[in-house]
Amino acid sequence: MRFLGLSARTWAIIIAAIVLALMAPLFILNKFNTFQFAYVWALAIALIGLNILTGYSGQISLGNGAFMAVGAYTTAILYFKLKVPYGWTILPAGLVAGLAGYLFGFPALKLSGLYLALATFALALSASPVIKNFGDLTHGHEGIVLPQAEDPLGLGLTNEQWVYYLALIIAVVLFLFARAMLSGATGRALRAVRDSETAAAASGISLTYYKTMAFGVSAFYAGIAGSLFATITAYVSPDSFDLPLSLGLLVGMVVGGLGTLAGPVLGATFVIWLPIYAQSIFKNKPDIAYGVILILLMFLLPQGIAGGIGRLVAWYRRRSTEVGPPADEEEVVHEFAVRNSTGE
Repeated sequence: MRFLGLSARTWAIIIAAIVLALMAPLFILNKFNTFQFAYVWALAIALIGLNILTGYSGQISLGNGAFMAVGAYTTAILYFKLKVPYGWTILPAGLVAGLAGYLFGFPALKLSGLYLALATFALALSASPVIKNFGDLTHGHEGIVLPQAEDPLGLGLTNEQWVYYLALIIAVVLFLFARAMLSGATGRALRAVRDSETAAAASGISLTYYKTMAFGVSAFYAGIAGSLFATITAYVSPDSFDLPLSLGLLVGMVVGGLGTLAGPVLGATFVIWLPIYAQSIFKNKPDIAYGVILILLMFLLPQGIAGGIGRLVAWYRRRSTEVGPPADEEEVVHEFAVRNSTGE
């Protein structure tokens, strides 16, 4: 039996994961780990948006950290200057960043491949200097200090528990929105543009509309993530949104699995937690350890973690096949990838 395109086993796994995520801050995680997983959910939102842009529409972006900066500073300025409660700044932060990304998508129409990557790379490089230049609004190098987020509903949650649940709920909502969008006509159009712009245009698909829309949606997700980062950290500064953040987003997207819906969560977990474990295990050379682990992971799992799970599913199906010849591994992996990317 299937419901909303998912089997009963898949729904059981999803429900179990949700229950575990909801119970973890109360019974399993300490304060530090709760904060880190709040960052995971926030980063996963940014990676979902980047995956829509790069994994589904085929436009390479190295500058989504700049759109996260737009969202973070929108939240900080609205609270600090206008005293708007932080919860009411999250959506405006996403909309402002989404508008910036949509407008950036128009000049990006004339670029593709490495040229587009270079243009977005310049965007990432310019974010921090631009923020510092508008010191009257952004407080320049000093940044903006925000109060810690408190539970406004009176549920008795601590600061770290509240930001954890806030980021988790928003991540789930935006994940479902992305799944609905990508499993419909919009998703098919984006994949057509990714696979062949010439064939897509010949089929009546508007390249201008879908490519700029992908930039706008991706920036909207990045803006929401930036707003959550500001809320969780209770502080924003130009150095928080420099080039390493944009590169970290790219790493998370590729490691998690390009063009998949599960990949962003896996990639966000990798980006947040691997440096921490590398620091604890290789105290003197954590950066070298991080690089070595990343190289090994890409060598062993060239399709990302989601692709590795697909191969594991293929192996399990081969082992469990009792009647008829074993299923071809590549065919099963391809089926897993297609189902994951379309949300089935």
